[in-house]
Amino acid sequence: MTDPYRITETPPRTPRRPDGRLRPLLWLVFFVSLAANTVLSTALDNPWAGSACGLVAVLSAGALIVQHRRNR
Repeated sequence: MTDPYRITETPPRTPRRPDGRLRPLLWLVFFVSLAANTVLSTALDNPWAGSACGLVAVLSAGALIVQHRRNR
């Protein structure tokens, strides 16, 4: 006897597609903030501004990782 409430096939999983503009923007923010962090921390000896740029770099890297994991 078959069970009418049993799901035998799973529907195909469609990945979420990003619009294509967010990822390059995140990469740009990541590299610019890394460069600014390096310059402000070493050459200009300003640790507060360097730390703020480092925080922006960490946040953009986290957003890139989240976006990659969602669209895998």
